[in-house]
Amino acid sequence: MTFKTPEQIAETSFDYESESTPQVAEQMQYQPISSVWEGSDGELLEVMFKFYPSIPPEPILDATYNRGRFWKGSDRNEISMDIDPKFKTMIVGDNRRMEGVPDSAFGAVVYDPPHVGPQGRDKSRKKFDEDFGATVECGKEQNWTLSYLYPPFLEQAKRVLKPRGLLFAKITDMVNCHRSRWPHCDFMRMADEAGFTVCDLIVKMRTGPMTSDKWKTAHHARKRHCF
Repeated sequence: MTFKTPEQIAETSFDYESESTPQVAEQMQYQPISSVWEGSDGELLEVMFKFYPSIPPEPILDATYNRGRFWKGSDRNEISMDIDPKFKTMIVGDNRRMEGVPDSAFGAVVYDPPHVGPQGRDKSRKKFDEDFGATVECGKEQNWTLSYLYPPFLEQAKRVLKPRGLLFAKITDMVNCHRSRWPHCDFMRMADEAGFTVCDLIVKMRTGPMTSDKWKTAHHARKRHCF
């Protein structure tokens, strides 16, 4: 999902070349982008960086860096941030607070929050907790969703983005407590409430659905996509 700040919406006729080098402006020439993507996360990010911005996207803050899977083979100037110090990121901290991160510093923010709670943990898969954020609370007190993580992050993302900056988010819907939950809808609504405007939605496909030996009976379609 791609989100614009109010400043970017207000200046849709903005002359990109006046704020960037000729090389960057040339990169921004129109090339179609599909609403369904079957490539990698990194490839999609690169296409979006060339397609959407009205200002140069760099420096880019990856607020959920983890092991940096999005940036394999990339020569982008990304600033890495993660709450877990073992990933040795440039910024170690909670993206819901972003303590010490300056205002209006980034052309783009990338956000890939946890996708499943502890109830969906697959202990048979190596690094499952790291890959999917399965240690974050997602029980009755949280209304069986992870959407409570979004508002404080969105407030910080808006603060650290430059005027006309962009927020790129990867959100996956989930099933918890025998009901489908729709985090991508929550995120769009909460982003709007935080002052962003949702400008696009891309369906990203995986090679196959998430499965586990823990789940013996299926009552919902296994999701092999995210937004």
